[in-house]
Order: sequence, then C-alpha cells, then structure tokens
Amino acid sequence: MISKPILIIWTCKDLKEGRKVAKNLLEKRLIACASIVPAVESLFQWEGKVEISKESKVFLKTDSRHFKAVQEQILAECSYEVPEILGLPIEQGNPDYLDWLQKELC
Repeated sequence: MISKPILIIWTCKDLKEGRKVAKNLLEKRLIACASIVPAVESLFQWEGKVEISKESKVFLKTDSRHFKAVQEQILAECSYEVPEILGLPIEQGNPDYLDWLQKELC
C-alpha cells in the first residue's frame, strides 16, 4: 500500500485530554504534528435531543497507514463514548512540509 498524507480531525472534551492523547501519539511516532484549538462550541443530536457543548478540536497530521492505530489510541484514551474521528486526504501542500511529515513518522 502506498502511504498518503492525511489530516485526522478529532473532537475531545477539553485541552488537557487533547494534549495527553496527542503527546502519546507523537511519542509513538504515529503522528508528525498535532494542532489543538482549545475551545470550540459544538451543537449536535445526542440521544434524541440537541446538545450544546464546549470542546476542543484536534488536527493530527500523519499518513494513511497510521489511521487505524491513531484511531485505536484515541478510542482507548478519550472520554467520549462516540468520538468524532475523521481522516481526510491531503491532496496538496507545501512539498517541504509534506517531506518533513513523512520523515517524522515511524
């Protein structure tokens, strides 16, 4: 399988949880970088009613071969029952950045 760069978007309960999981992923070299937006407001349907929640949004830069391992790590460590974990292909980008990204992964 040819590996392609991806962006994983994950929503978690707060900055502390996002930092903890991101640090573990970095130490395992499953991601090259994490960017955390500490405070977002999310509106969503949950168990038949509209919820409004303060959360953190985490952007994880990695490649497609690591998606499953990253997802498993998030599921093992996060507090949400059904966390948002989305993998989006990176179609274009700064070639120097994309080279760096690949070099940082195991």
